[in-house]
Amino acid sequence: MATPQTFKASAHLQEGVQVKVASRNFEFIIDEPKSLGGTDTGMNPVEALLASLGACQSIVARVYAPKFGVELKDFFVDVEGDIDLDGFFNKSDVRPGYSDIRYTFRIKTDSPKEKVEEFVKFLESKCPVGDSLANPVNLKLKDIIIESE
Repeated sequence: MATPQTFKASAHLQEGVQVKVASRNFEFIIDEPKSLGGTDTGMNPVEALLASLGACQSIVARVYAPKFGVELKDFFVDVEGDIDLDGFFNKSDVRPGYSDIRYTFRIKTDSPKEKVEEFVKFLESKCPVGDSLANPVNLKLKDIIIESE
């Protein structure tokens, strides 16, 4: 078995609920819509999660389509998910995260349906983000560092 590769990201709270996230040499802003107390300057974390799933599936599609003889003329993923916000707002004893996530692949191709279905089944099995959402992950606090002025 190969040694796992470690990926890293950081999140730095800015004004209000705006957060600057960074990984390698890239950064972007995550925020909340005004209805949830933000300034609407970026996706919120749960939207970014859905976007990450769609992006991951798209990348896997690009990488593996040729191996299945599927020509991708165009590829879209529409992703949606359901969250009961009472969990986040601590109003009831429901989980704060997604209960359901659904996605639709829109594939423009002249490849036969059977070949596309075989390819999609493989694609779903190899998407790291999809796998991380569908199966338990060991999520734990590594450390708390308290800094004083």
